[in-house]
Amino acid sequence: MAAGRWCRVLSGCRMHALMRDHTCGISLLKKACPIRQFAAVKASKKVQTDPKKESNKPKVERKTNSYRNRTRGLTALEPIDDVYQVQYYPKPVFDIETAIDSLKKFQQLDFTYPKQPVYIDLQLDMKLEKKKKVDPFVRILQLPYNFRTQLNSVVVFTENPEEVTVAQQHGADVVGGTELIQKILDEEVQGDFYVSTPDMVSKLVPLKNKLRKKFPKNKRGSVGHNIPEMIKVFQTGHEYQVERDCFVLSKVGTLDMPKEHITANVAEIIKDVCTQRPVSFGPFVKRAIICSATSESLMFKAEPFLPQITEDKEENQ
Repeated sequence: MAAGRWCRVLSGCRMHALMRDHTCGISLLKKACPIRQFAAVKASKKVQTDPKKESNKPKVERKTNSYRNRTRGLTALEPIDDVYQVQYYPKPVFDIETAIDSLKKFQQLDFTYPKQPVYIDLQLDMKLEKKKKVDPFVRILQLPYNFRTQLNSVVVFTENPEEVTVAQQHGADVVGGTELIQKILDEEVQGDFYVSTPDMVSKLVPLKNKLRKKFPKNKRGSVGHNIPEMIKVFQTGHEYQVERDCFVLSKVGTLDMPKEHITANVAEIIKDVCTQRPVSFGPFVKRAIICSATSESLMFKAEPFLPQITEDKEENQ
């Protein structure tokens, strides 16, 4: 009796397991092989168009959105209203006369010092042919309208008694020979500019590291026999140099000077800067900024002061 009962239990469990495996297989088949319940769409035939007929059709002009012409990150190229947020628009570029008038108005509104200095900041394009570049340079020139209240101090190196007398008569601050070397190293003697006769240059080698860019050189015009002319140039001359590879920061006057005088000084400096690279390579000044000691910076147009290529030069090139 017990053996028969166990046989019936085992046969029942076997049938239950077979039925469960059968239903799982059917569900898997249904998931793996879905049945489509709609008819397939017939492929449409491509109609060949005549290119001649298409060319005769009138072309529809696309509407252009004026607001799409924007600089990246800015709202528009020019503001519509008088009051706007500066960070969303490009900086305006003024004429030099308008920029100077604005600086004078800023001084009146801020109640700052009326005789504060005015500066220009020029960014130069130092590229030449291939991978060559213009070397950073130091220049001294005579401005049309001097704004300095004191003359520059000039030290003259010479051992000729006659030249010593001439230098002293024309206003040299210090005149001497090799005896000045140790005094300059000890900072007992200092000057804004140093000039020398050609026979003294080789004896001044110990001062190269001390004077650096102020060391007398032929390129700067600080070596020669015409001592009176050199003293005059360096006493009243204006010096500027290229800093940070391609920038020129120079003082051009004071804010109380007439607008025409400041403009003339700016034109003279830009004209002298452009002599350091051939005109055939394009504009040398990429960007020009003017500001005073306490005002904001204003960009101005440097194109009117840049040299232009004449027809004769273009034909020669």
